Amino acid sequence: MPQVLTRGPLAILAALAAPLAVSAILLPFRDNIANTNVALILVVVVVAAAVYGHRLAGALAAVSAAVWFDYFFTRPYEHFSITRSADITTAVLLLVVGLVVSQLAARARRLQVIAITDAEYLTQIHHTAKLAQSATSPTGVVDQVRAQLVGLLHLQDCRFEYGTLLGHPPRLEQDGSVVHGHRTWDVDRLGLPHEEVELRVFSSGHFYGRFMLRPTPGFIPSLEARLVAVTLADQAGSAVDAMQGVPRMATDG
Repeated sequence: MPQVLTRGPLAILAALAAPLAVSAILLPFRDNIANTNVALILVVVVVAAAVYGHRLAGALAAVSAAVWFDYFFTRPYEHFSITRSADITTAVLLLVVGLVVSQLAARARRLQVIAITDAEYLTQIHHTAKLAQSATSPTGVVDQVRAQLVGLLHLQDCRFEYGTLLGHPPRLEQDGSVVHGHRTWDVDRLGLPHEEVELRVFSSGHFYGRFMLRPTPGFIPSLEARLVAVTLADQAGSAVDAMQGVPRMATDG
C-alpha cells in the first residue's frame, strides 16, 4: 500500500519530540524512579510512535529515547556521556528494544492493512460474480467492472472496446505483469505506463474486447490489485460469453 505522504512529516516530528517531552515530565522525579522504569516508559513512547506513525517514525523515536535517556537520566546529568556500566546496558537495550518493537509494530500494521484490503478485493469479485449470474445484458457487468477497475487501480479513466485490437498499447497480463513493447514493465518500481494500458477480455478461448486503462501518474498498484483486475475482466468476459451479446473474435491467446 502507498504511504500517506501528508502524515509523514508530522509523524517524524512527533517521533522526535515525544521522548523529549516525556523525559521532561519525568525529570522532576529522577531521584525517585529507577532508570530501568524510565527506559520502560520510553519504550511505550517508541511503540506509540511506530503504531501511529510508520517504521521510520518508530526508529527515530527509539534513537531519540536513547539520546534523552542518556542526557537526563544517567550520570553525569545533562551530558551526553555515561559512566556506569549498568546505565550503558540500559541505554543500549532501550535503543535495541525500541528499534525492534518499532519494526514489529510497523509489520503488524501492514499485515492488518493487507488483511482488510484482501477482504475488500474478495467482496468486489463476489459482487461482480453475483451480477454476472443475474444480469440480462452483458452491458451491466462490463460497466460495473469498468467502475471497479477505476477504483481498484486508481485510474483517471477506463473504457471498454468491443472486439478490437488496434494499435500496440502496453498490456496487463494474466499474471499481473505489464508488457510494454517486447519488454516487461517494472510496475512495482515505476507504476503503470503513462499511456493507456489494455486489459484483454477472454472467455472460452475467444477474445471479446478490452478495457483501456488510463493510469494516474505516480500511483503504483500492488500485484494483488492487478491480479484482482484480471479476475474482474475474466468475469466480464464470462458474462459476455454466456449471453453471446456481441460477435466473437477467435484468438490463440
